[in-house]
Amino acid sequence: MAKTTFSTFLLLAALLCAVFSELALGDTSGTATFYTAPYVPSACGITDPNQLPPGGLFAAASDPIWNGGGACGSKYQITCTGPTNQGVPQPCRSGTITVQIVDYCPSGCQGTFDLSAEAFADIADPNAGKIFINYNRV
Repeated sequence: MAKTTFSTFLLLAALLCAVFSELALGDTSGTATFYTAPYVPSACGITDPNQLPPGGLFAAASDPIWNGGGACGSKYQITCTGPTNQGVPQPCRSGTITVQIVDYCPSGCQGTFDLSAEAFADIADPNAGKIFINYNRV
């Protein structure tokens, strides 16, 4: 009887670990803002605009992402999920973008990601200024 109870406990624990691991690998919610040129020099060492990812698909990372510069070069998929204010009630455009971290958004940063103006415009109306997002590292 004790073996059956212990086996059941282990099976339940393994199942819970699997479920929570899957949730941890899914999208994370946050916010995004945008910044405008000049984009260089950047905290990731980029000094020439020609070194930036094509199409303006890049971002500055805030403290939770930055990791002391370890985020430089990382790529994230970002999807707009909704407005953060009443100014633009439906700012999102369809689709998901993939951005590369090229800079640091210092303390006081207003978003999880500070997207290039071009990247922000790909997923939301720039008049919104700030949006809710889902993101994950790719």
